Order: sequence, then C-alpha cells, then structure tokens
Amino acid sequence: MIKKFILVLAISLCANCAFAIDRKELNPEFFELFNDKCLVYYINQAIENNHSAKQATQKVEQYRQQAKYSLGKELPSFSVSANYLGVKVPQLDNFTLKKNAFILPFMANYEADFLLKNRDKTKSVKKEYEAQKYEEKAVYLALLSDVATVYTNILQYDELLKLAQADVDIYTKLLNADSKKFERGVINLTQLNNSQKNLQSANNKLENLQKEQEILLMQLAVLTGISPTEAQTLERGNLENFEYQGVIPGDIDSDVIFSRPDVMKAEAMLEKAKIDVRVARKDFLPTFNITGLWVFNTIAPGTFFSWESSLAALIAGANQDIFMGGRKVANLKMQKAKYEELFENYRQTDLTAVKEVNTALCFVKHDTEVDKNTIKKLNYEYKNLNLSQRRLAQGTISQPEYLNNLSNFITLQNDAVNTKTQRLVNYYTLYKAVGGKL
Repeated sequence: MIKKFILVLAISLCANCAFAIDRKELNPEFFELFNDKCLVYYINQAIENNHSAKQATQKVEQYRQQAKYSLGKELPSFSVSANYLGVKVPQLDNFTLKKNAFILPFMANYEADFLLKNRDKTKSVKKEYEAQKYEEKAVYLALLSDVATVYTNILQYDELLKLAQADVDIYTKLLNADSKKFERGVINLTQLNNSQKNLQSANNKLENLQKEQEILLMQLAVLTGISPTEAQTLERGNLENFEYQGVIPGDIDSDVIFSRPDVMKAEAMLEKAKIDVRVARKDFLPTFNITGLWVFNTIAPGTFFSWESSLAALIAGANQDIFMGGRKVANLKMQKAKYEELFENYRQTDLTAVKEVNTALCFVKHDTEVDKNTIKKLNYEYKNLNLSQRRLAQGTISQPEYLNNLSNFITLQNDAVNTKTQRLVNYYTLYKAVGGKL
C-alpha cells in the first residue's frame, strides 16, 4: 500500500512539474537586489498563485498534448471489435456454415509516410507549442514587472501620505494664526476664507492619496493571488531604504534583444508557417496506406482461435485525389499568404523590440538625471529651511512665514519621492523589455 502511495505521489509531482514554468528564465533574482524582503515575497507569490499566469501555463499544456496527439497519428493504429453475425448462406454439398456466429476482427492500419507529410504536420504543431511557451514567458515577465511596479507605487504613496498629513498640519496652524489675526482685525474675511480653502485642498489631497493607495493594495493582492479583503494587512518596507543594489547597463547587446519572448514567438510562428507551406505542397501527392486484417469467427468449422476458423488479409495501396475543386491550390496559396504575413509580423516585432529596449534605456538615463537634480534642489531648500529656523529663533520672521517655507520644502520632498519612484519603475520596464535578462 505504501509503495502504491509513493508511486502515485511521484506521478503527481512529475505532472505538476510539467505545468510549471522554468523560474530561471524569469530571473527573479533581479528583484532580490532591491533590498526588500517583502518585494521578493510578493514576486514569489505571483509566480505561484497568479491565476492569469496559470491560465497561460495550462494553455501551454494544451499545445504540448496536441503535439503528442499529432505524433500519435504518425504511428500505426490497432483496433479490435466483437460482433454478432446472423446470416443465411447456401448449402454447398456437405460443407455447412453456421447461420449465427460470433466475429472477432483485429485490424491494423498505417499510413506509410514516405513523403514525410505527417512528420511535417507534427513539426508544425511542435512549433506552435514552442511559440506558446514563449507567450507564457511573456505573460510571467509582464506579471512580475506589474507586481514590482504596484509595490513600488504603494511605497511611494506611504511617503506621499506622510507629507500630505504634514501639509494638513501646516495649513491647520496657518488657519489658526489667520483666525486670530481676523479676530484682531489684522486681516479681512477674504484672507481668512483663502486660508480655509487651502486647508480643505490639503485634506482633499490626503483623501485622494488614501483612495489611490487602497486601490493599489487591492491590485497587489489580486496579482499575488491574495484575497482583496486582506489588502490592508499586506506588509511592506519603506521607500527610503528601497534601492537597486545592482548596476543598470548603459546599452544592451543585440543578442539579448532578439531573444525576447515576443521575438522568439514570432520566429517560431514564421517557421511553422514555412512548414505549413511544405505540407500544402505535399497534399498534391498520393497517400500510401497499409491495412492488415485478422478475423476470428465461429462460422467455419474448427475452434475459435484456430487458423481454420480465421480470415487474414493484407492490403497496401496508394490513393490519389483527381479533382478537389481547387481546394488544394487555394490552401497552398493561403498558406503562402500566411507565411508572408508572419514574415512581416516578425520584422515588425524586431523593430518594436529594439524600440522598446532603447526607450527603456532612454527613460532610465534621463529620469536618473532628473532624480539627481531634484535631490540637489531638495538639499538647497533644506538649507533655506535651516536658515528660516534660525531667523524664527532670532525673531526676524514670523511663525506663518516659517510654515510657508516648510510647505515649500514638503513640496520638493513630494517631487523627490515621485522622481525616485519613476526611476525605479523604469528599471522594471527595462527588465521586461530585455526579457528578464538584466
């Protein structure tokens, strides 16, 4: 019993392995270089639990079995059937045949593939299976890029929410100060109303950020196969410590570009179309069939499985269509046109691949500079804020003036958070553009 259980378990594990994508092709180690354990966890969860990716995997399995099915059509077929036969036969001298009988025919059939037409059909199906595997890889690469992007945006909103709350506190203090000034008659009602509007705008900004972060959390939950009801409990790190520890290349080798899954899929489909044209040409040639028949019966004298009570036959011949109404000619022209279509698609896919990689590199290059410049501006504003603090301590500026300077500093902090996030997201875009080979 234990041996049977172990055997069933082994078969089950092998079956699961057949459905799983090769993780090495996805290069999940790239995401380990961002110094964030939570990101690595969500990446692994997405690979294991995302339902859309599993659909792509099951579709690959369908094409794999279709390739096996096509291969099986190349092999001989063997069948047996049990039949009752009731027949009236004339009496010949003293030789009498039974009127009720049981017949057991064994039949073997094989289409001799001298022209390799069936072999080409199997090759065509295998190319389609190969193309679907590349499509599966593209789905997983897009999934991992989306998970990392959503996660980074959530870290971004964590920081933006803190800054938005700080803005609300600043405008609350300014409103309190303006209320006192209004009571003393220092400012008019219009100025007080403007101060109240600023506070309401800050509150609205805070609410919108909270709404957008909740949406992102639910999106991350769905991408990783977690219930959206648990979105608010998802753990995460912080943007300050979130940084890529590797080196982003300044240029990408052409071999990497042309090994992208979409390019490889287009190439596989082009090869399939070429094989289909060859098959369409071979349809004009005859087919060769070999049929073997061995029938055991109880009509003739003798025991059931004896040579005297059996009938054996072997038939071999060629079959050639004479007139098919132009269907074969039309099919050949159709396959040729499809090949030309896929050839143009392959060329366009190559151009798109080069464009996407170069665009991603362009984003990385320029957004990195923008991020550096924003940090420099933030440092200058930080120095100005320190000067304002000294002036406030010395009594040369008022509290509201200092709060306005602090608000300017928070605005630049918002810019710094946004530019860092954009720079990091560009790394994921490049990862996807090069097929994970970073």
